[in-house]
Amino acid sequence: MSTITYLTRIEFGEGQISRLQEFLDGLGVKRPLIATDKGLVATGLAARVSALLREKPMVFDGTPANPTEEAVLAAHAAYMAGDCDGIIGLGGGSALDLAKGVRLLTGHDGPLAQYTLVAGGISRIHGRICPMIAIPTTSGTGSEVGRAAVIITAEGRKLGIISPHMLPSIALCDPELTYGLPPGLTAATGMDAMSHCLETYMASAFNPPADAIAMDGLTRGWRSLRAAVSDGKNKVARNDMMMCALEGAMAFQKGLGAVHALTHPLGAIRSLNLHHGTLNAILMPTVLRFNRSVIGGKWEALEKFFGDAPDRAIATLNQDIGIPSGLASLGVTEAMMVQVAEEALKDHCHATNPRPATAADYLAMLRESA
Repeated sequence: MSTITYLTRIEFGEGQISRLQEFLDGLGVKRPLIATDKGLVATGLAARVSALLREKPMVFDGTPANPTEEAVLAAHAAYMAGDCDGIIGLGGGSALDLAKGVRLLTGHDGPLAQYTLVAGGISRIHGRICPMIAIPTTSGTGSEVGRAAVIITAEGRKLGIISPHMLPSIALCDPELTYGLPPGLTAATGMDAMSHCLETYMASAFNPPADAIAMDGLTRGWRSLRAAVSDGKNKVARNDMMMCALEGAMAFQKGLGAVHALTHPLGAIRSLNLHHGTLNAILMPTVLRFNRSVIGGKWEALEKFFGDAPDRAIATLNQDIGIPSGLASLGVTEAMMVQVAEEALKDHCHATNPRPATAADYLAMLRESA
């Protein structure tokens, strides 16, 4: 017996950002906090979104590349100081996850660690929290339709806070907001989205709708990521990539796996501040090979889909779009790998990898991906 749930409200399409005030009115939000980052303030996009609102909103632009509990607390302080009654997450996965963290604190006391999945936090999270609109400006994490906020807690661990209550009230997905995204960021976020589709498809849980959604997302990403990287204004490619990201996150309710079990602790290395999507891309070929012996016909299905062995196909795609060659090129050392391999065993994605992995297995994967 399986419980299969898809409950997210999505407003998707070019120009949908113009309806932002309408959506806020529908949620009863009069004083939103916009949680974003300094990059989007510098480009003017945050101001463009603010100008769509009836009244000038409170803006928090201190989202770090990997969101931290410290930043969540600072944003929550801004929310309280502005007497806000709702939140808009504007940006990539980091800004959206930070916004989710702030939203959680509108109805729960800290610290955040008590709400993480590995600490049994799902039972502590309730729905008495403020409304939230998630507006992605990259096509990667799919956090706009995800139940999770992945935050580096005060203890220094990058952990998932997961609950159906964490789903944004509205996912406002406008591909126009991604036009002109730089090639490197397009590549890294796009591989994040594709890794979600691949890991979900490989996961062993019974969820045929998730498999179907994952494969549609993979189809869109495979046919469009190269084009999106080479031409940032390719409308068809940008539309495909935003849908790939959205579908990857809708599908990964089924579960992820070893890629994410490793990239979460890698992303928690504060001295490196590594991009999650880049890490996913580098590790994906190795994890595909590790899982080959247990995924059976799915390996053959992926081989037919790609027209090549899945691990080779992804490695070639990585090379074509300029993904770094390996972990060592990002500054990951042997000592870091040893620590990450142990931390991966504690990650919530570890349990849903189709082939059980030990710390030694994880260390071997990291070394192979160096």
